[in-house]
Amino acid sequence: MTVAEHVPVGSVVQVGDRVLCHLCGRWFKSVLAHLRSHGWDELSYREAFGLERTASLEGESTRRRRAEALRRRRATDPVVRAWCEKGVRRARSGALTEAAAQAARGRKHPEQRRRKTLRALAAVSQQARTEGVRRHALDRLRTVAAKAAADSGFPDIGALVTDRVLAGRSLAAISREAGLHKDWLSRHLAVVDPDTAGVVAEHARVLRLDAPWLPVLADLGFASVPEYLRDRHVRSARSVQAIAAETGLSRTAVRTALARHGVTRVPHATSRRHVQDRAASVAARFGFADVAAYLADRRAADLSWKAIAAECGQSESWVRRRAGLLR
Repeated sequence: MTVAEHVPVGSVVQVGDRVLCHLCGRWFKSVLAHLRSHGWDELSYREAFGLERTASLEGESTRRRRAEALRRRRATDPVVRAWCEKGVRRARSGALTEAAAQAARGRKHPEQRRRKTLRALAAVSQQARTEGVRRHALDRLRTVAAKAAADSGFPDIGALVTDRVLAGRSLAAISREAGLHKDWLSRHLAVVDPDTAGVVAEHARVLRLDAPWLPVLADLGFASVPEYLRDRHVRSARSVQAIAAETGLSRTAVRTALARHGVTRVPHATSRRHVQDRAASVAARFGFADVAAYLADRRAADLSWKAIAAECGQSESWVRRRAGLLR
């Protein structure tokens, strides 16, 4: 008679207080105590029939009696109590779990455990399995990213990438520097750190759009587009048209560059600067800090707009506009 004809491999058949022996097909309150008659030990029996080491091979009443006896010994036997307390401390510290994991490493799962795993998986929906796999993959990517950042002296992968990108390094170069595959950051940065990935993408977009400017600006003595725009449009009050003429680019390119680099566009910048210079010249000629003070002084002396215009050599309408009275 074969073993499989008594009890299927990976199963324990128990009815009430008795358990069926895989070897002979008879019922016993404790198969463990019966194994000696076959010349077997517990470990060999469990391995031969695919049973977990925690699977009970005793009937319910026998298990209860053993549990009660152990409780009494724990309360009265100092040796048992000391060992139990040591086990509790190891369990709380995690040492017991680690020891169990070390002992199980490389050991094949018994058939009984395999069947439990398959039953548990069968109860899980495909969507939940997929989500679990996705979470596991994401955790692994984040672990790799955190280690790469720590090895390079940064608190996280975002800080590492931002520092290197601003220094002009490509994602491939940063990946190689961190000991990763050259395409690792290109593939996974958006997953592990989407905010940094957005910053990198925007930086790359700006570099791409600024590329046509750089050869022209180098000849003009400027290292970057924002530096040039602030000098020409803000400090020198050059208009969009004047900048376009100087660089050989279109006015649309100049306007989008101003917006891209956060330089506030001033319509008619050159004309406004001329008007401001003209007003400042009038005020300085008569010893005032600004044209508003000059006009206030002259109006306080009961001079008409016509008389003020004749005095400063400007048109009456210009004088009225400076005073804000022209409707």
